[in-house]
Amino acid sequence: MKKFLAFGCLVLGILAQAQINRFFYEYKFIPDSNNKEDVKNEMMYLDIDEKGSTYYSRDKFVSDSITNVEIQKQMKSNSGNMNINRKEKQGQVSYKVTKAYPDFNTYLFRNISSDRYKIKEGQKPEWKILSDKQKIGEYNTQKATTSFGGREWVAWFSTDIPFQDGPYKFYGLPGLIVKIEDTTGSHIMTLVGNKKIAEVSASDKEPELPQNIRVLGMGGKELEVTENQFRKVWKDYVNDPTKNMKQMMGGNGDVKVSFKFKDASGKEISDPNQVMRAREKNTRERLAKDNNPIEPELLK
Repeated sequence: MKKFLAFGCLVLGILAQAQINRFFYEYKFIPDSNNKEDVKNEMMYLDIDEKGSTYYSRDKFVSDSITNVEIQKQMKSNSGNMNINRKEKQGQVSYKVTKAYPDFNTYLFRNISSDRYKIKEGQKPEWKILSDKQKIGEYNTQKATTSFGGREWVAWFSTDIPFQDGPYKFYGLPGLIVKIEDTTGSHIMTLVGNKKIAEVSASDKEPELPQNIRVLGMGGKELEVTENQFRKVWKDYVNDPTKNMKQMMGGNGDVKVSFKFKDASGKEISDPNQVMRAREKNTRERLAKDNNPIEPELLK
């Protein structure tokens, strides 16, 4: 009997370690400071296990997974050509944030065109915990404030949830952050639900593309850089938004990638030169309207 109990405890321990706590955050944000009536919404996941946490967009994850399946299918066909036409909703939030316990080593993953950058966060949120309390949903919360990334933030955390973590790069309070917003009201993240997952299956993992395949908005080589190095890369991208795209259309070994683009009228463009001009125009227009980032100091 003692041996049976010991084995049973071991199994329970393994199951507990494999368990994922998934928290759902509604992220409301205003990308264009000149158009504050245009408020975007994105459902974000915060997955927490014993090793750390990952914060990412649900829509982007689903879109990347579908695209990855199509890429694998085309590779198996051995046709020598690859055509990627991303029709599904790709998500409005392209970045991902990971934190490794117990030291909360934090990394921001951001794509610039087809390259992915891993940026180590050097600043730890410094909190001022206040006496204010309020009920948010089903949780009793307490107020805290911090300056981070070029913004002033107000957070509400709950000691009812025993995780010193939160959305994006925020952590370090004596309970999970239930809601956090900057003082301009441009970025608001609110906990709206949670569930436990026994383990992350292959279909729930972030898709990984083969090293020789590069797709705009996903996969690509991962480069670990400092914040200053990333700022330089970002400035180069702003100056020439289609640089990587030109390289991809030039071919990569035996795999040749082509792009299609739909203009404002819905007309599909496939001519490489027209696609390039349309993509550059579209990117510059998007960047002009995306002038209110969550972390202004990173893109200055």
